[in-house]
Amino acid sequence: MALWPFWSFFLLSCVLLYPFHPEFGVQSEITFSRSINRFYRLDAAPLGANVAGKSSGITVALNVNDNEVLNRLEMEETVTSKPSSGQQEDKTLSRNETPAGIRANSNDVKIPHKKYENTEEERDGTGLMSKRLSVRGKKVKRSVGASYKENGDRSTSGEAQSPERFVDTAQGVSKSRPEYRRPGEEARGSNPRQSEPHLDTSTFALSGDSAHNQAMVHWSGHNSSVILILTKLYDFNLAAVTESSLWRSTDYGSTYAKLNDKVGSRTVLSYLYVCPTNKQKIMMLSDPEVESAVLISSDEGASFEKYPINFNILSLLFHPAQENWILAYSHDNKLYSSMDFGRKWQLVHDSVMPGRFYWAVMGLDRESDVVHIETHIAKGRAQYVKCRAHRCTDGNRQYIFPGHVDTNSLVVQDEYVFTQVTKSGRTSYFVSYMREPFRQMELPKYCLPKDMHIISTDEKQVFAAVQEWNQNNTYSLYISDSPGVYFILSLENLRTSRGSAGNLLVDFYKVEGINGMYLANKLVDGHIKTFITYNKGQTWALLPAPATDVVGNNLHCILPFCSLHLHLEMSENPYTSGPITSKKSVPGIIVGTGNIGIELSSSNLGMFITSDAGNSWRQIFDEEYNIWFLDNGGALLGVLHAATPIRHLWISLDEGKKWDRHSFSLAPLYVDGVLMEPESDNHIITFFGHFSHRSEWQLIKIDYTGLFSRRCMDGDYQTWLLHNKGELCVMGEKQVYMKRRPGNRCMLAQDYSRIYSSEPCLCTAYDFECDYGWERQTDGKCSPAFWFNPNGAAKSCSSSQSFLNSTGYRKVLSNNCKERGRNFFSPKRVACHPRAPRGLQLTTGNGELSATVQSNVTFMIRLDYGDSPSTSIQLDFGDGIKITYSNLSRTDDGIKHIYRMTGIYRVTASAENNQGSDSSTLFLHITSPVERVYLSAPIVAVSGKAANLTAVVWPSHTRTLTFFWWFDNSSEPIITLEGSISHMFHREGKNKVTVQVACGSIVMQDSKVITVKEFFRSLLLSFSPTLDEHNPDIPEWREDIGRVVRTALSKVSDVPEDQLMVSMYPGLPTTAELFILPDERTLSEHKKNSEEALDTISDIFANALNQGRIQFELKANTRIIVYMTQQTLAPLVDSNTIHSGSAMLMLLSVVFVGLAAFFIYKFKRKIPWIHVQTEDRHEKDPEVMSTVGQNDAMSKVKLSEFPSQKEFMEKELEGRSRGGFGRNMERIVTREFPNCTNV
Repeated sequence: MALWPFWSFFLLSCVLLYPFHPEFGVQSEITFSRSINRFYRLDAAPLGANVAGKSSGITVALNVNDNEVLNRLEMEETVTSKPSSGQQEDKTLSRNETPAGIRANSNDVKIPHKKYENTEEERDGTGLMSKRLSVRGKKVKRSVGASYKENGDRSTSGEAQSPERFVDTAQGVSKSRPEYRRPGEEARGSNPRQSEPHLDTSTFALSGDSAHNQAMVHWSGHNSSVILILTKLYDFNLAAVTESSLWRSTDYGSTYAKLNDKVGSRTVLSYLYVCPTNKQKIMMLSDPEVESAVLISSDEGASFEKYPINFNILSLLFHPAQENWILAYSHDNKLYSSMDFGRKWQLVHDSVMPGRFYWAVMGLDRESDVVHIETHIAKGRAQYVKCRAHRCTDGNRQYIFPGHVDTNSLVVQDEYVFTQVTKSGRTSYFVSYMREPFRQMELPKYCLPKDMHIISTDEKQVFAAVQEWNQNNTYSLYISDSPGVYFILSLENLRTSRGSAGNLLVDFYKVEGINGMYLANKLVDGHIKTFITYNKGQTWALLPAPATDVVGNNLHCILPFCSLHLHLEMSENPYTSGPITSKKSVPGIIVGTGNIGIELSSSNLGMFITSDAGNSWRQIFDEEYNIWFLDNGGALLGVLHAATPIRHLWISLDEGKKWDRHSFSLAPLYVDGVLMEPESDNHIITFFGHFSHRSEWQLIKIDYTGLFSRRCMDGDYQTWLLHNKGELCVMGEKQVYMKRRPGNRCMLAQDYSRIYSSEPCLCTAYDFECDYGWERQTDGKCSPAFWFNPNGAAKSCSSSQSFLNSTGYRKVLSNNCKERGRNFFSPKRVACHPRAPRGLQLTTGNGELSATVQSNVTFMIRLDYGDSPSTSIQLDFGDGIKITYSNLSRTDDGIKHIYRMTGIYRVTASAENNQGSDSSTLFLHITSPVERVYLSAPIVAVSGKAANLTAVVWPSHTRTLTFFWWFDNSSEPIITLEGSISHMFHREGKNKVTVQVACGSIVMQDSKVITVKEFFRSLLLSFSPTLDEHNPDIPEWREDIGRVVRTALSKVSDVPEDQLMVSMYPGLPTTAELFILPDERTLSEHKKNSEEALDTISDIFANALNQGRIQFELKANTRIIVYMTQQTLAPLVDSNTIHSGSAMLMLLSVVFVGLAAFFIYKFKRKIPWIHVQTEDRHEKDPEVMSTVGQNDAMSKVKLSEFPSQKEFMEKELEGRSRGGFGRNMERIVTREFPNCTNV
C-alpha cells in the first residue's frame, strides 16, 4: 500500500506529460483510410483494392519516417504550369453561392449576373481546379525559400517550391514567421475524449490521374452525400482536352469510384453541368474533337444516357424555374433550346452575341419560355429580340427597342432590361423597368459618361459605375430611383482594375446581412483608401484601424491620417474564399485581407475581422489566409494562402479571438481548393490538392462535427445592437441582432432568427438622398445644381388635378424611418394649374432623320409642359397625310407612318389646348454619313444687313456634302455645296435657322434662333479662371452658363431678362458676349431715347463688371466672377504740358489729311486729273435647287463666287480686331463670331 501513492503519482505525471510529445501530437489529429501505404508511395495501389473500403479510423504508426517521405516528394520532377490565357472558361465555372464581390464585363452596358449567367462561371455549382493553388490577381509577397515552420518538428529545408504551379503566380516574398500557438491550440491526443474538440479526416487519392491538370468538382444536392469530380488533361498546344476521368463518391468524399466505363471508355469529357433547380440532374459534354454528344443523368451520376448532337456547345444556360429547359450557345454564334434536358434541340436564332441571351424572369415576362436575345446585324449594331424558345420564327419575334442598339449592350437582370445606343459620338443608356417601354437613363447633366457598368440591381434599385468625361482610370458610383431612370452621385473616383480576360473589376462590396452597408475603395489625392457606408451611400467614412497588431503591439493609427484598408476584389477561383467575406447568417462579422497605413497596399498584408459591423477591427493573422464560415457562420476556418505546401488549418469558435490549430495531412499538401456545401446540415469539408506535380489528386475529407459538443439552446445566444459609431438608428431603425455567445461549443440551428428586434426611428435628413438635379451641400442640405431648374421640371397631372412636387429629397430605398406629422423632406402635393403646351419635341423612334422608301417610320412626341389630358396633338407627315389625337397619352407607343416616295418631308407636330399651342418640326430625308453638325451663327443680327452662317461638320469629309438651309417657315430650303452662307433678315424678332447636312444615307441637323433688331449694344465678357476647369466645351453647358449670367446681370441692374442675351463662345479660355436689346415698349415712340437708354444700361453694366459685382455660384464653395474684357489704347493727346504743342499740331495734321481724303473720294468723278475706273456689279442671289418645286422665280448666283469658309473667318477676325475690343488673337481663332457688335 505504501507504493500506491508513488505509482499513482507516476501514472498521473505520464498522463499529463505524454500529450506534449510532438510525434504523438501529429498522429493524434488525423485518421486515414485502410490503405495507408497509398498515402506515401508515389506508385499508388490499384483503385479496385480500395474503392469499396471506407475509413477505418486507424492511427498512424509512430515509426513512420516523415523525413523520408518528404525527401521522396522533393525528388519529383516539376512541370511548367498552364498559362493563364485562353482558359478563363475552364478555370472558373459556377458554384452554388455567388461571390459577394462585384465583377462586370468590359463591353458596354455590363452587369454581374448573380442569379444565372450565360457563361459557365455562375451556373451549376461546379468549378474547374488546376494543380496549383489559385492566387488572386494582385501582387502578394510569398514565402518561397524559407523552411516552413508549419510542419513543427518534422519541417525540412529544400521542399518543392514551385511558384509557377499556381493559377495566378504571386510575385515577391513575404515575411516568414514561426507558427505561434494561442491558448487552447495544442493538438489533442490520439484518442480524444468526447468533450474535446477534434477533426475526423480521411484521404483518398485519384489513382491513374496524376497527369491530369484540371478538375471540376461538384457537391450534388442539398444535404446530399454525392460528390462528382471530373479530372482532365488539357493540352495547351492543341487547345483541347485529350484525357478525362469521372469520379463519384456517395459517402461525403470518404471513397470514390471511377465511372469511365459507364460513360464510355473512349469518351473524352470536357465539361460538367448541374441543374441549379434539381441538382440530381447532371449533364456532361464530350469533347467535340472526338464526338459531339451530351451525357445525361437524373440520379446524381449513378447512370448516364448519351445523345449525339450536331453542333458544338460553347455554354449552357438553365431556366431559373423549369429544370428541363436549357439554352445552348454554339461556336458558330447560334442559340439552341431544349425542353427535355438536352435530349432534343432546336434552333432559336442565329447571329446571337456571346453571353447576350437570357431566360424569362418569373413574374415579369408573361410566358416562362420567353428568351431575350441580342442579335448582330452589322458592324457595331445589334437588335434586341424577344421570342419564345420553342417557336422563335420571324413572325413570332418582337423587337422591343425601337431601332438598333450597340453590340454587347443588352442586359436582363431582375426587374430591369438595359441597353445603349451611340450616336454622334455620344452614348445614351436606356432602361426598361418591369417590362415597360424603354426610357433614357438620366445622369447629372454634365456627367457625360464615357462608359457605364451595372453593378447591382438589388432591392429594386440600380447601382452603376460610370466613367465620366474627365476620368481615365477611375469610375464614379451612381444610385438610381426604383425605375432606374434618375441617378444621383454617391461616391467619386472608385478604384477599378482589369481582370485576366479584360473585364472591369470595381472595388465595391456589399456586406451580407446588414441592410445599406457597403465598402468601397476610393482614390483620394493619389492614394487608394477604403471607405464604409451604413446608409446606402449617403455618407462615407474611413475604416478605423485596430488598436494593436496580432501580437499586442500598439499601432498608434489615428484617423484620418492613418486607417485600415481592405482588398475588395472578387476571387476568380471558386475554391478560395477571396480577400473579403461576410455571411448573411452571421450579420456584423466581416473578415478581410488588407493593411494599415495611409493607403491600400499589396505588401505587408494581414487578416482583419470585425464583429460589430465595421465599428471596430482586430488583426487575426499577419499573413494572408483564406477564411470560410462553418456551421452556418458559427465557426471560422482559416487556411494559409501560400505558395508552399501546408498541413495545418486554423479554427475559431469565438469570432476570431482565439484560434486552434489542427493538422489535416501528415505530409505537406499543395492545397488547390476547399469545397463545402453552403447552408447545409452536414459538417463536411473537402480539401483538394497534391503532394507533388506528378502525384495523384489527393482528396481529404474533414468532418468537423467533433468541434461541437451539442446543439445550441436558448441560453447559448446573446444580443448585440447595430450602430454606426454610436448612432443607433441605421437605415431608419434600431436593430438588435442575436448571435451565439463566443466560445460556446454548440452547433447553430440553421433556421434560428438573427434579428432579435427592430424599432423604426424618426426620419432625418440622412434618411433621404438628394433628388435628381439636387446636390448635397456642406451643411447637409440639398440645393439645386447650377444646371437644374426645379421650377421647370416636367409635371404629370392626372385626373386628380394634382401632383407630387419634389422638395429636393427622395427617401433612401429600403430605409424604414418613420415620418411624423408634416415632413420637410417628403414631396408635397401641388394642385395642377392649366398651362399652355410648351416644349413640344418631335423625334423619330430610332433618332435618325433619314429612312428608306417603304420603311415604317416611328415618330415620338414628348411635351415638357402643359395639361396633357386636355391637349390635342396633330401630326402632319409632310406628304399630304395628317393625323389628330385627342390627348398626348395615345401617342406613348409612337406614331408609325410609311413614306412611298423619296424626298425631303417637313414633318410637323402641333399641340393645342385652351391655354395656347406649340409646335415642333423635323425634316425627314427618305435617303446620307455625318456624325455631328454645329451651326455657327450670331444670336443677334441687324435687320437689313447680311449675317454669316457657317455649318461645321465632324468629322471632316473629303467628298461633297449637301447643305440644306431652312429659314423660318420657308417652304423650300436653300441648298448649297459649301458650309457657309450669307443671309439677310428683314423681319425683326426671333428668326429660326435650321441647317441639315446630308452625306450618303445619314442626315444631321442643328438649329439656332437669331434675334433681329434695328440696333443694339454689346459687351465682351470674361470669367474667373476656375470656370475653365469645369468647362466640358459643349453647347448645352454654354447655354446653361449663359442663362445663369443673364440672370445675374438682370438682378444687379433691374433690367428685364428679355432685354439681355448672353452668347458663350466655344473653346478656352471661357468668354462670352452680352447683347443689350432695346425695350420694345418705348422703341416705336422714341428711337433716339431708346438708343440713349441702351448707352446708359451699357455704362451700368460696365461699372458693375469692373467692380466685380456680377457673380454666380457654380457649385458648393465655387463662385465665378464675371468681368468685362477691355482694350487699353494709347492717349491721342499727351498729358505732359511740355509736349502739348507738338501733340496739338499732330492732331490738326491728321484732321487735315482726313478731310482731304474725303474731298477726293466725294468729288473724284469731277476732278479731271484723277482717273478712277469704276464698275457697277449686280450681285446675284445664291443658286437654288428646290426639292419641292421650281415654280417660284428666284434670282441666282454662282456658287464659285462665294468666299470660302476660311475667308469668312479671316474677314470676321479682321473686323473684330478693328472693333476696339481687347480679345487676343489666339483666343479669337478658336471661336464662333457674331457678325456685328455695337450698332
